[in-house]
Amino acid sequence: MGRPNVGKSTLTNAIAGQKIAITSSKPQTTRRAIRAIVNREKGQLIIVDTPGIHRPRTLLGQRLNDLVSSTLTDVDVIAFCSPANEKIGPGDKHIVAELEKYPRAKKIAIVTKVDTVSKVKLAEHLLDVSQLWDWKEIIPLSALTGDQVELLVDVVLGMLPQGPALYPDDIDTEETLEERICELVRESALELVEDELPHSLAVTLDEIVEGDVKPQVHVSLWVERDSQKGIVIGKGGSMLKEIGSTARVGIQELMGTDVHLAIQVRVAPDWQRNPKQLGKLGF
Repeated sequence: MGRPNVGKSTLTNAIAGQKIAITSSKPQTTRRAIRAIVNREKGQLIIVDTPGIHRPRTLLGQRLNDLVSSTLTDVDVIAFCSPANEKIGPGDKHIVAELEKYPRAKKIAIVTKVDTVSKVKLAEHLLDVSQLWDWKEIIPLSALTGDQVELLVDVVLGMLPQGPALYPDDIDTEETLEERICELVRESALELVEDELPHSLAVTLDEIVEGDVKPQVHVSLWVERDSQKGIVIGKGGSMLKEIGSTARVGIQELMGTDVHLAIQVRVAPDWQRNPKQLGKLGF
């Protein structure tokens, strides 16, 4: 858990050894509790990558915060993530105060992005984090370089209760193919469109049709206003073409075959604040 953009999804992927969760420099990238199943000799670790906790401005934002809260009720270890290159702020303190609600789970702190700061800055940040809570462990690491990622895995496995594996060892995530396809399209759009648009983007899968040569994947990319639709499509369809080209690479890697990707841009007015529209889009 942690604020948006502190490196939770990047760390999840680093531990899993593959792309399970999409990543972006834009806030509110993660919108579900994404589970990665990691098997080691010592045991099975189920990582739950949660949305970033933030002050909600929409019904969607409130539902994402509620999702984090309900998820944390069921876990054995809560890992609070704090990036080494950002100072501890009010948002961090608010999140840490919320830990009181989950007495069953052990609490650890992870200081992410240690590759971006000097040893002196890192030491200062570790001290600041240590003063937030009586953590079982504080682990500095870099998901980008892999530094201390396996140490984190060992530490967390040592804190988990004994019992049978919850998943077969050939399953690496609960995410369905359809969900992962939609997320790859959204990830591509997040990185390419203007800053004011990311919160307004959602993606749903219409169908996958087995073609004669290659599968045809049809998705809808949702925005909130007609003006946003024009931005996503771009002049002469240039932006939409770039989004599709980027997303198709990841989808082909995921499906193990060439695909034809067709994206239709649709408008769902003010969907982040509309309960019916949120339900329709899967929130």
